[in-house]
Formats: sequence, C-alpha cells, structure tokens
Amino acid sequence: MATPAVQTLTSITPAIAPMLDALVAASGWNQTARDWQLFERLGTVHVIRDDRGVVVASGAVLPMEGVAWISMVLVMPAARGQGLGRTVFAHCLQQVKNAGLVAMLDATPQGEPLYASFGFAPLWRLTRWVREAGPDAAATLSADKPAIQGLAALDAQALGIARPAVLADLLDREGSRCVRSGVAVGLVRAGRTAHQIGPLLSAQEQTAAALLPDVARNLTGRIYVDIPDGRPVMAEALRDAGFSPQRGFARMALATRDGTAPPLGQPAFIHAIAGPEFG
Repeated sequence: MATPAVQTLTSITPAIAPMLDALVAASGWNQTARDWQLFERLGTVHVIRDDRGVVVASGAVLPMEGVAWISMVLVMPAARGQGLGRTVFAHCLQQVKNAGLVAMLDATPQGEPLYASFGFAPLWRLTRWVREAGPDAAATLSADKPAIQGLAALDAQALGIARPAVLADLLDREGSRCVRSGVAVGLVRAGRTAHQIGPLLSAQEQTAAALLPDVARNLTGRIYVDIPDGRPVMAEALRDAGFSPQRGFARMALATRDGTAPPLGQPAFIHAIAGPEFG
C-alpha cells in the first residue's frame, strides 16, 4: 500500500473547518473551531484526505520557546488501522526536527506506545478528572488584569517555556476567565463538550486546591481538570467538589540531535495543565 500523502493546510477554509470539527467529535475530544484556528495562526496543521477529498487524519505542530508541541493526532474511526496516525505524526515530528526544536506532547494511553516507538520518553504523568453537569449557578469568576499578568509570568516559570500568545488566545475567547485566590492563579475556558480548568498554578498545592471549589461552583455543565499525579491535596479537593478520575496522560519529550534537553521549569508549580493539546 502506498504511503498516504500528508498535506499542510495553508488556511482553514469554510470547507475544511467542518471536517476538522468532525474529527474532534468522532474522537470524543473537547477542542473547538477556535482551537484549530490557534494552531493555524501560531503553528501548522497537517491532514490526510481520502480519495473523496475528506479529511480522515490530522496532526498539529505548535512552536513555543525552544520547543514545539505536537497534538491533535486524530484519525476517523473508519480509517483507523491503516497507519494514518503514524504517518501524520512522523510528518509533524520531522517538521519539529528540521526546526531544531525539542518535540513535546501529552500522550493518551492509546497514543503512548506510538510515540515511544519514535523515541519519546515520559517526563511525568497526569490524570484527567471530570465532573459531570451540575445545577445551574451564577458565574462570578474574576478576570482582573493583575491576575492575567500573574498567570503569564507564573506559567513561564512553571513550564520553563514562555507562551504569551497561546495564553492570550485562550483568554480572549468568549466565556474565558482568569481566576485567582491568594497566590494561586488559573484559567477557565469553554470547550466543545466541557469547561477546561487550566493552567492552574501556584507555588503551594494547598492554595491551588483552595481555588478549585469556587471555580467549580460557578460553572455549569461538564468540567475537565488535568492534574499531575502525586498531588494528594488537589485530588482530595477534586473529590470533595464532585470530580472523579477519568483517564491518564503522559507528558513526553524527544531531545534534538544536538542533545538539547526539554525545559525543566518548575513542574511542582503546575496543578492543572492548559490541556493536552497545549501542554
């Protein structure tokens, strides 16, 4: 069988956008059209089409400071088992290598063996916690400028990567909020099927955990929070707020040919990531 051609989208046209959204829906993921637009504007979107011209697989590369995040490796259910995910991922990875950047990603349990076969290794693990739709509540979340500035600064310190353009895009969306309690600061945004809390950052786990009940109380509908493993105070706060663990992820990285290591940052400051598509 011939290797399928990978195409790089020069723009997300009105004809392409529904196909990308269909990939997300068929995979049960939470990304929106605005997420695809972010990848197009700040990075690159690659696709594979079938013989009818329909997009059946995708992958995205999002360059940041010294690294590039690979995500959105999706394949339509009917097209799985043909190596399309491996093909589009290899194309994404080659782009990152050619740019001399460190390739990073957050892997689902299904994707981790694929990425490991390319030489990726886990840095640490995390778990998605979910709270299903609760009663209606009035949203009273703050969005003050000092909190937003504090989020960008602490995010760069925690990740070891400055990504102000990514955070600015997430915060600019309708319904997004920057929330703060003491020295803990975080972001809340709406996804396709659930609100996403993250990043949630603080030098102290207790202050981050104390912010969770207020955030969850003021959100309706399903909520996702992706937290690093080994956060017992956060886990207790999540259970008390009605959350339960859903599935795991692995943060993985591949060094460049010259031996450049992934940024270390201060992972102890990270109590919820922005989402597996953004890190």
